[in-house]
Amino acid sequence: MSDVLPTITIIVPTRPGQEEIPALSASRHLDYPAQKIELLVARGNQPAVQRNHALRVAQGELIYFLDDDSRPLPGNLRRAVAHFAKEAVQMVGGPNVCPAEAPLIEQVFAVVLSSWLAFGPSRARYASLGQARNTTEKELILCNLLARRDSISQLGGFNESLYPNEENALMDELQKRGGTLVYDPDLIVYRRPRGTLKAFLKMLLNYGRGRAEQFRLHPTLGSALNFVPPAFCAYLLLAPFLGERGLLPLSLYGVALLAQTAVAALRHGVFRAVLAVPLIVVTHIFYGLGFWWGLFTRPKATKASSMNVQVERIELCGKS
Repeated sequence: MSDVLPTITIIVPTRPGQEEIPALSASRHLDYPAQKIELLVARGNQPAVQRNHALRVAQGELIYFLDDDSRPLPGNLRRAVAHFAKEAVQMVGGPNVCPAEAPLIEQVFAVVLSSWLAFGPSRARYASLGQARNTTEKELILCNLLARRDSISQLGGFNESLYPNEENALMDELQKRGGTLVYDPDLIVYRRPRGTLKAFLKMLLNYGRGRAEQFRLHPTLGSALNFVPPAFCAYLLLAPFLGERGLLPLSLYGVALLAQTAVAALRHGVFRAVLAVPLIVVTHIFYGLGFWWGLFTRPKATKASSMNVQVERIELCGKS
């Protein structure tokens, strides 16, 4: 990539009729020349379909994918562009962090999402961890992700039947072709977690289902860790029949929970860390159930109603 700043298209999927879009307001404060930014809002009912529609008309050399509630830091574009100076780099992303003003329940959800015991290496999607580094799809998330337009367009964009794991399969394919993925812990967007326990549990089920469907279509060694929660669910069913020795793994699990709580207390405070304990257990169970579900279901075909997508170009008024 030359020394001249590349053009960037920001793609934001949102629902029909939604007027207040935090990602748009935050995009007006990005530290980047306005003439180099194209802002597309794709309205519809299936985000993967919406992103693909916007991708087909996008003109930027780079694409910045944001969810409609993602609020990027002003320096994100320049920070990401520096990584793309290496030709091998195909995608750059960072965490989506719970804002300090979020309600308590959402802050507790954020503790769970950023815990190693609950989400393993994927916790980097929800917390700023370590240094900028080459990575895998485990650490990147679509609500805060930049990509080379030509590269992802050549692959046909996102597999719409894999929602919500459509970006993971795309990242795997880019790496198979020799591309590099980069995680930058300082490339941050602020975004609130799910607002209710019901919504959080539904998210876990969908994450598990999506990962299983992705594995069936695109099996990789990187998905091996995702078999732990469904195995945990199977163990819980069998534990009453295994005798005293069969309860040893459960005892070790309890020790791991205590250790995770101690670590979380240092970062988030004792109160939030303790409230997160039962939710970590619930996370393993619901993700595991979702994974089992996904192993025996077919990926959903795109519904005709999901094809009704409107893509709007938004002017960055008031931006220098």
